[in-house]
Amino acid sequence: TRDWSSDVCSSDLNMRSPLAAGLLSLLIPGLGQIYNGRVFVGLIWLIVTGFSWIGSAGTFGWVVHLICAWFAYSYASRRN
Repeated sequence: TRDWSSDVCSSDLNMRSPLAAGLLSLLIPGLGQIYNGRVFVGLIWLIVTGFSWIGSAGTFGWVVHLICAWFAYSYASRRN
């Protein structure tokens, strides 16, 4: 019998959907980065976005929230 697991590259297992990463970060800031395997960066984004929402009464929070989603999307795009 053939061992099919040896045919799969480890880099193929790490591929993430850019759309899913971006949408996850739109739902919860930093979740897209965690989905991409960048847990520490995701936690930093979560904290920074939370402070920007609270500190600016929501005005600057939208900007940081969208930037967070864009970075999650673009990181997943570059990795694929």
